[in-house]
Amino acid sequence: MQGETDQRTRAHVPPQAVTDPLADTIDPENFTPRLLSLLSNALVWRESHELRRRFKLGTNDWRVISALAIRPGASATDVSDFLGLNKAVVSKSVNTLLDRDLVVLIDGPRGSRPMYLTHAGAEMHQSMLPISMRGQEIILGDLSANDVERLNRLLRRMLEKTRELQTLESEAPGK
Repeated sequence: MQGETDQRTRAHVPPQAVTDPLADTIDPENFTPRLLSLLSNALVWRESHELRRRFKLGTNDWRVISALAIRPGASATDVSDFLGLNKAVVSKSVNTLLDRDLVVLIDGPRGSRPMYLTHAGAEMHQSMLPISMRGQEIILGDLSANDVERLNRLLRRMLEKTRELQTLESEAPGK
């Protein structure tokens, strides 16, 4: 039955379409960027689902709350840089959090707009924190303290190399 379906589908494929797998491809079970991406996506989905169900807020909203818990008075640009998120994504979350009275903006020097959690925002942070920490437990649960330290050191080094590469590529002629 499956073979018949494949033949019928291929009958409608244009002649320029490549219908067989290429010979030189990645090994999907051992391609580390794919595995990291799948893990990240699964963790974000789990977290987002739970945050929306319990608090009617998403992962990006949580990230902004968390960033302001760490860096009170940060601007939206500071939060965007800290989280590695697009400014438009941060702006949307900030507006959601403003509407929910979880953050406040004040007028700062030279037109800056420092943000702070409200008391309700601080309480929301404490309520949301265990959901995020559960993701940490999933990642680190089978690792020793030394493994965790080494993993985090390696991840920070990889992030640094990635940022350096992005800087070099953005400065390259023709960019």
